[in-house]
Amino acid sequence: MDTMTAPVFTNQLIESFKKIAGEKFVLLDEESLHHYSHDETEDLHYLPDVVIKPKTAEEISAILKICNKEKINVTPRGAGTGLSGGALPHLGGVLLSTERMNSIVKIDERNLQVTTEPGVITEVLQNAVKEKNLFYPPDPSSRGSCFIGGNISENSGGPKAVKYGVVKDYVLNLEVVLPTGEIIWTGANVLKNATGYNLTQLIVGSEGTLGIVTKIVLRLIPLPKHDLLMLVPFSSAENACAAVSAIFRAGYTPSAMEFMERDALEWVSKFLDTSSVIIGDDVQAHLLIEVDGNNIDVLMQEMEGISAIVQEFDCGEILFADDAQQKAELWKMRRRVGEAVKSHSIYKEEDTVVPRAELPALLKGVKDIGKKYGFHSVCYGHAGDGNLHVNIIKGDLTDEQWNGSLKDGIKEIFVLTKKLGGTLSGEHGIGLVQKEYMSIFFDETQMRLMKEIKKIFDPNNILNPGKIFPV
Repeated sequence: MDTMTAPVFTNQLIESFKKIAGEKFVLLDEESLHHYSHDETEDLHYLPDVVIKPKTAEEISAILKICNKEKINVTPRGAGTGLSGGALPHLGGVLLSTERMNSIVKIDERNLQVTTEPGVITEVLQNAVKEKNLFYPPDPSSRGSCFIGGNISENSGGPKAVKYGVVKDYVLNLEVVLPTGEIIWTGANVLKNATGYNLTQLIVGSEGTLGIVTKIVLRLIPLPKHDLLMLVPFSSAENACAAVSAIFRAGYTPSAMEFMERDALEWVSKFLDTSSVIIGDDVQAHLLIEVDGNNIDVLMQEMEGISAIVQEFDCGEILFADDAQQKAELWKMRRRVGEAVKSHSIYKEEDTVVPRAELPALLKGVKDIGKKYGFHSVCYGHAGDGNLHVNIIKGDLTDEQWNGSLKDGIKEIFVLTKKLGGTLSGEHGIGLVQKEYMSIFFDETQMRLMKEIKKIFDPNNILNPGKIFPV
């Protein structure tokens, strides 16, 4: 489904774009093109032909009408924090950045809703509603830099997803510009809606292939008054994973339950130059467990109950965060593991997800496959919802291994994931780098249906072409 013919960006075409978005928001210089040629996916770079930074849905509509008529590829981009290559302009064309669409339109305290533009940083949105004692739970590790629009495109999750759900569970309505230029609202600002097909949820997670989101209506919940946090060391990574399911079976629902194997914690400690966590010689993994709510006595009882359960899985001495500063330090370490791994070596990150009780089998399988193909992996992730990030480190692998036989190893990981009842991606999306594995999880009928949906929205295949679907 890639668009192969490259249009000629004539002066007339560039002038048309400048008339719509403003001259200083149409960029052609080498430095700008290079800046927008990559996201956080491995070390991939693809130069766009032009970068456009529109301010309104109407400007995006006018740009897309031209691009649809001229069959010009358009790659939407938020903050560029993606890990699947969704914002990479690998076929050239227009790179359309939503960074100027950065206003929180309205916080509706009466109805517990917020309307926002897509270029608002997720943490900025969270802090704005927090000031009104409201809570928007989805919190990807990049929340301090990623945009809410990108979160919509990838159906992002994060640590709080285990208790509160992912982005799709909070989206009520979306303003979307279609590839053909029409501007639509997908739903209504209501909590229940059984009116026709659910276009809102179709757009969420569609990775910018069906339309460009220009306004977002999210539901909010009251802000929990208290939270407690503990870090639990284990002598066995598989035991750490096994403890996860046991905690839920015992009737507890933590607000976060994060897994980090030894290398992950060691690397991030060095990366942040911190010694706040002392890792014992026999420790192979940690669980970071948080509970939240409004009654501190109840939360203390929950922590005691969870502590009793993890001790059945050969855990070491539990570290209870004493104050807000220690909590922040522990969360900082967890959220920046990805950066630490990336700074350590060239790597590929696979975003596997299985039913949580199958997490020990997945982890063991990943390590066995690593031994078979000669690669080292560093694993961490959202253990509470079975989402394991598998970081494959190049290390001593030759370029031939890295670009050749390693793919067979990655394929085996995904075959195992499917066998365990899981799927290809939990929150990072398919984008450019995972599309070749889609056939492991979907048959011809399923792929045909998805491709036909794409064609209805985007008949000329201009919007983020070459993503999700294998050629």
